[in-house]
Amino acid sequence: MPEHISRKELKQDKVRETFEHGAEAVLSHTRLASIALLAVIVIASGYLVWRFYSDRQTAQAQTAFDDAMKIYNAPLSIPGQPTLPGEVTYADEARRAQDAEAKLAVVAEKYPHTNPGKLARYYSALCLMDLDRLNQASEELKKLDAGSDKELAALAQYQKALIAERTGKNEEAAKELRALSNTGSILVPKPLVLLELAGVLRQNDPKQAASIYEQIKKDYPNTTMADEADRGLGTISPKS
Repeated sequence: MPEHISRKELKQDKVRETFEHGAEAVLSHTRLASIALLAVIVIASGYLVWRFYSDRQTAQAQTAFDDAMKIYNAPLSIPGQPTLPGEVTYADEARRAQDAEAKLAVVAEKYPHTNPGKLARYYSALCLMDLDRLNQASEELKKLDAGSDKELAALAQYQKALIAERTGKNEEAAKELRALSNTGSILVPKPLVLLELAGVLRQNDPKQAASIYEQIKKDYPNTTMADEADRGLGTISPKS
C-alpha cells in the first residue's frame, strides 16, 4: 500500500512538474510576444513620427522655395510700361539675382535634405554664376554633384563644366563633359553635352571637335541638335 501511494504521489509530482514547465513556457512565449509587439509598436511609432516630420519639413521647404522662385522668375521692368498690381519687377538682372540668391540660400541651408531644399541650392548656384561669384557657385554645385539624386547631380555637373569653361579651364571642362555624356541623364541629354564638349574643343582641338559634330549629325539626324552641330562645323576652319 505505501508503495502504491508512493507511485501515485510520484505520478502527481510528474503531472505537477509538467504543468509547471508548460505554464513557464506559455508565460515565456507570452513575454517574448509582448516584447516583439512592443518593438513593432515603437518602430512603427518612430516611423510615423519621422514621416510626419519629413512631410512637414518638405511642405515648409516647398512654400519657401516657391516664394524664392517668385523673385528668381520676376520680370525686368520696362520703362514707361505699368506693372500689374502686386507684381514684383526688377530694373536689372544683377539685383534680381542677388535678392533671389539670398532667399534660395536660406531655403537650401534650412532644408538641405528635402527636394525643394536641393533645388534651392541648385538655383542659388545659378544666381551666383549670374553674379560672377563662380567659386561660391562651384562649391554649392559640388554638394549636389555628390548627392543621391542622379538627375540633379547631372545638372550640377553640367554647370560645373560651364564654370570651368568660363574660367579658362578647358581641360577640366572637357573632362566633366565627357563623363557627363555617359550618365544617360534625361535632364541633361547626351547631344546637348556633346555640343558643349565640341564647343570647348573647337579652339585647341578642332579636329576632335569636328568629329564630335559629325557624330551628333549622324546619331541625331533631323533634330535641332544636328542643326547646331552643322553650324558648329561651319565655324571650324577648313584647314583644321
